Amino acid sequence: MADFPVQPNEHAVSSEQRSEILANPGFGDYFTDHMATAVWRPDEGWHQHRIAAMRPFTLHPSTGGLHYGQEIFEGLKAYRHDDGSVWLFRPDRNAARFAQSARRLSMAPLDEESFLTAVRQLVTLDHAWVPTNDNEQSLYIRPFEFASEAFLGVRPSQQYTFAVIATPVGAYYPAPVRLWVTPNYTRAAPGGTGQAKCGGNYAGSLAAATEAREHGCEQVMWVDGSTRTWVEECGTMNIMFITKDSELITPALGTILEGVTRDSLLTLAPEHGLTPVERQISVAEVFEKVVSGEIAEVLACGTAAVVTPIIGLSRPGSDDDADDQITVADGSVGARTAKLRQHLLDIQYGRAEDSHGWTQQVI
Repeated sequence: MADFPVQPNEHAVSSEQRSEILANPGFGDYFTDHMATAVWRPDEGWHQHRIAAMRPFTLHPSTGGLHYGQEIFEGLKAYRHDDGSVWLFRPDRNAARFAQSARRLSMAPLDEESFLTAVRQLVTLDHAWVPTNDNEQSLYIRPFEFASEAFLGVRPSQQYTFAVIATPVGAYYPAPVRLWVTPNYTRAAPGGTGQAKCGGNYAGSLAAATEAREHGCEQVMWVDGSTRTWVEECGTMNIMFITKDSELITPALGTILEGVTRDSLLTLAPEHGLTPVERQISVAEVFEKVVSGEIAEVLACGTAAVVTPIIGLSRPGSDDDADDQITVADGSVGARTAKLRQHLLDIQYGRAEDSHGWTQQVI
């Protein structure tokens, strides 16, 4: 584990400017005064740890991450409680997943304690940027790593740069969404990078998201790449189905991201009279059971999105000019989805008991 010595930003944003930003932060539009960084090389390991002023990187045009896609990232949040204290939610899970993603992309894994130290020290230094909990605002934290060696040639880089930046945010999806089952794109395949949180996975999703909007939907439902049969994920989030028999069904791990929010909801499910079930579920089963009412609610979940209700699904119809569109229940937010969402938020913002030891105080 390494400490990150601090070099304070001499040109930090004024408190007046910061207050104006926090009144309406948007999502990813403004950034805090500082960033954490470290560099890895084979002969030195991780070194040059520091926290300093937010600044641009200067990169050679042949920098490996620009050409060969060695890049990974994480997303977690800091929450301000009513007493003014600031807390992180399950950052240890993000640290472990970050190291797993690095190994999958043949990158240098950062030890989990150094990851956590960088996050904690940055949030402590820039704690004034953590918004109040009005309107579900929080500080979104983005640790990332990329190949920073200047070279051309298909091989693992001999230098990596790790960084942590942070941005005050509001809600990512302020309203329920409809999903488009894309017939043209897939997100991942067995043996691929589906379980890694890497930029290439998200770049490959953009065309499908555009297609979804062309069909009147806000996001895409991914199906498996082998048979185009099984539901995998929902856009940038994991997906779940609540049945009338009180099961909370979600696709099993394998080619999908092991979401922290996903795991949290599966753990909370029994407290809401729901039985968590991880299994394959086909698109055909979803459409059939939504129409019959056997699936009563659909939701998506993730750190940025929290819990987002899904109120409708669309897929290509048999007629080329018409999509097969269905509405989940009566098209309103389901009661159990709303309760799960509120329970999770109440734990994150300190309004409910954290009986699972998920939250960690920073200040």
